[in-house]
Amino acid sequence: MPLARRFALYLDLIRWNRPAGWLLLLWPTLGALWFAADGWPGWHLVVVFTLGTFLMRSAGCCVNDVADREFDRHVKRTAQRPVTSGAMSVKEALGLGAVLALLSFGLVLTTNRTTVLWSFAALAITLIYPFAKRFVSIPQAVLGVAFSFGIPMAFAAAQSTVPAFAWWLLAGNLFWVLAYDTEYAMVDRDDDLKIGMKTSAITFGRFDVAAVMASYAIFLAVWIWAGASRSLGALFYVGIAVAAAQAFWHWRLIHDRTRDGCFKAFRENHWLGFAVFVGIVAGYAIR
Repeated sequence: MPLARRFALYLDLIRWNRPAGWLLLLWPTLGALWFAADGWPGWHLVVVFTLGTFLMRSAGCCVNDVADREFDRHVKRTAQRPVTSGAMSVKEALGLGAVLALLSFGLVLTTNRTTVLWSFAALAITLIYPFAKRFVSIPQAVLGVAFSFGIPMAFAAAQSTVPAFAWWLLAGNLFWVLAYDTEYAMVDRDDDLKIGMKTSAITFGRFDVAAVMASYAIFLAVWIWAGASRSLGALFYVGIAVAAAQAFWHWRLIHDRTRDGCFKAFRENHWLGFAVFVGIVAGYAIR
């Protein structure tokens, strides 16, 4: 296969043309980094966590597509993924994932021993999640931990410890992940029922929309508390208000449970996280 075609497959595997996935991880991680440093954390940590988030999300895509390749054949939206379609071998996909994870680990090695130790827990959760969908009724909760683990790592890097405050942020962020990944699961609910996949959209049933909105509310409440405890000013609350307005817009998108509406809500969620992050940065800037 020509090199250009092979490289295009690699980009497709890591969702290069769909940056929403890694941005969903980035904003809470950077927000936590600002909290951990009590303001500007310095370029070193910003670069480490930005690149590390992208690399680990990409590695996670490799593992996920290998784990789900038999299921993905039966879902129209995922049937043409490189591993599922047979365009790339399992060995090659896992090899790429390993390289990306090692590059991310190289970044972690520039921080401190505490962060290095926590990175092994982050890797374990990344590897566990793809298989949780077979055994856990709400696998989105496992994803919530995986997608929120940049938060304790940010505190480890900035403070060489992980205080209770970090775990509260993780718990709050878990509910945001539950909200947007339930929207994502609502898109594929019919296909998932046919193939026996477990998802929160199936588990919540007719209460799916209510569960999504309650999860948004818990996420925002926890992060409002976090900002208030650090005496962040009016601009922080402006960011929260913008995020809340987006959550209401998502309710408008998903309340009829159409595939297009649910997928759009999921795809636009990174803007909600961005609003919260900008509020944190702005709050520290004027504090």
